[in-house]
Amino acid sequence: MALARQQVPTIVLDEGPGKDEPRPARTVVLREDTAALLERLTGVALGGHGVRWAGWRSLRRRQVVSELAFDPSEPAPLHIAQHILTGFLRGAVAGEPLVETAVDSRLDAVEQDRSGISAHTRGPKATWWRGSYLAGCDGPRSTVRKLQDIRFPGRTAVERHAVAALRVELPWEGRALLHRMPPWRSSGPPAGEVTARPLPDGAWRLDWLLPPGKDLVTPEVLLTRIRETLAGWSDGSTPPYDLLDTGVHTVHHRLARRWRAGRVFLAGDAAHLLGALGTQGLDEGLRDAENLAWKLAAAWHHGPHEALLDSYQTERRAVVAARLRAADQVLPVLRGGGALRHIVPGAARNQDALFTDGHLGRGPLGAPGTYADSPLASRQSEARVPVDTPPGAPVTDVRVTAEDGSFVRLRDRLDRGALLVVLIAPGTGVWDRKHWVSAGVMPRLAAAVTALPHPAELLVAESYPGAPAHSVLLVRPDGHLVTALSGVRPADLYAAAEAALGGVVPAERQEDEENEGEEQTAEARAGSGAR
Repeated sequence: MALARQQVPTIVLDEGPGKDEPRPARTVVLREDTAALLERLTGVALGGHGVRWAGWRSLRRRQVVSELAFDPSEPAPLHIAQHILTGFLRGAVAGEPLVETAVDSRLDAVEQDRSGISAHTRGPKATWWRGSYLAGCDGPRSTVRKLQDIRFPGRTAVERHAVAALRVELPWEGRALLHRMPPWRSSGPPAGEVTARPLPDGAWRLDWLLPPGKDLVTPEVLLTRIRETLAGWSDGSTPPYDLLDTGVHTVHHRLARRWRAGRVFLAGDAAHLLGALGTQGLDEGLRDAENLAWKLAAAWHHGPHEALLDSYQTERRAVVAARLRAADQVLPVLRGGGALRHIVPGAARNQDALFTDGHLGRGPLGAPGTYADSPLASRQSEARVPVDTPPGAPVTDVRVTAEDGSFVRLRDRLDRGALLVVLIAPGTGVWDRKHWVSAGVMPRLAAAVTALPHPAELLVAESYPGAPAHSVLLVRPDGHLVTALSGVRPADLYAAAEAALGGVVPAERQEDEENEGEEQTAEARAGSGAR
């Protein structure tokens, strides 16, 4: 859908039947940026189908360590059942004429050549498919990754959780809870942590951290855990509850050696596995898709630029690797730091901050990654001005005036394949666009935007955090800041846009890539069929 939003025709090869079994215990937690991305792609307001937490509470034994209420300055995570989310995505795909889906089609061969890529699937309608590129988003056991002989090293069973979805009334309505070292006696192996996350219609997902090992979690053991936990939270008596679903969730940490092999790319669980300490693998998978989509769209529409395509692996793999390193560094402290808590004052609260970061999407464990060291970063310039968003970081969502005069959110203009140029002009929000569109710096800026080496949209905002009046922001199609300039500087703006697209393409190589792009376009439009 991210490719279709940028007018790129796509074929989805789905080895499954094209539908998902409802499993209330399989849920996902989306941060502000990834929830907004999915709403753009599906056209559905997801908040009505999940729960945005009212707050977050952390307990250790019987003591409240920290408590947080969410407000507009810190939007709440969105908790939603996975099958509901995939249902909306499948519905959006079904209604998108640029996307063709082939269900019951298992990939078994991939061949690349100078002009494109061929993929063979077996199933009821075994055939060859032809396209420009192949994105492997086929999960932890990725066939695409195996066919490219890409190693997938890492750690197995970093964490294991027993999971239950149940409908019950808990004392902290609408708030998520992390309870470490709960004080009640357990009839089985002790659960060092219990997490409770609210779902719609009075339902909750409860996770119990299991001891290391491969001991089976029998239904009897899980039911006992449920009763003991609910009783511990309800002054000794188990409240009425309705058990909806159960399961065991095992967290692995793995990172593919390469995310690109010629015309083949890996994304999501095919490229990485994470999820310890409350972090969410789906968040990173969605950020992979957003990053890769605009670069493939640029290759589709304007011819391939190898530096731009290479930057996908450079940017995204570095972010996920840093996330995994951060988790590996703190896991021994958080899981085995009993002595530390008695020696270091405030250690319990410091540990709680790390847990909170993972669960709420903050800090090194959870915050959206930045691409400060990206090969697409623009050079330092005297024209650059500091704003609250550093170069390479996701921009803040502010209200802007679009080229048609409408007021929209900045995020609404993302993922359309265009660069965004945002002029900070106080007072423009109270005047009709026709009064200022031809005044002041606007004509000169509009001409500079038209002259950029890539399609761009000119937006105007009354303010942006930390940005002085009349500064100009350049934003990538995926919402990461390229640079902020002091005023209208066409040469600096052009240079920054050129850098964001991978730099200057040598003339002879540009001609080769344009010819290659024309061949890809012709072949990919031909769709599928026998070779």
